[in-house]
Amino acid sequence: QVQLVESGGGLVQAGGSLRLSCVASGRTFNYVMGWFRQAPGKEREFVASINWSGGSTYYANSVKGRFTISRDNAKNTVYLQMNSLKPEDTAVYFCAVDRYSGSDARTYLDLYDYWGQGTQVTVSS
Repeated sequence: QVQLVESGGGLVQAGGSLRLSCVASGRTFNYVMGWFRQAPGKEREFVASINWSGGSTYYANSVKGRFTISRDNAKNTVYLQMNSLKPEDTAVYFCAVDRYSGSDARTYLDLYDYWGQGTQVTVSS
């Protein structure tokens, strides 16, 4: 069983930055980890994913060039550095684990086996 705890959310002005962290308990070092987000009234959507080594990363088009996903397997932690934030980035952000050890893109939320509780990110204009 894997438990995930996100942190780092908050209120920031447009153009600002935040760094989200997700600490995992249990074995995750050889699995894909991802970030998703859900805005009010909208479906949960893919943001970014990273394979076990950190050598393969994928991003939604809406965040490409602004967000960076990374991981520290020694700390069982995945990060999401968010720069140049926009009001449309406002959402609850979730981290998730996909028990897949390859390097393909994993963008569908149904592929993920474990989820955190989420952390709120609010970007004011």
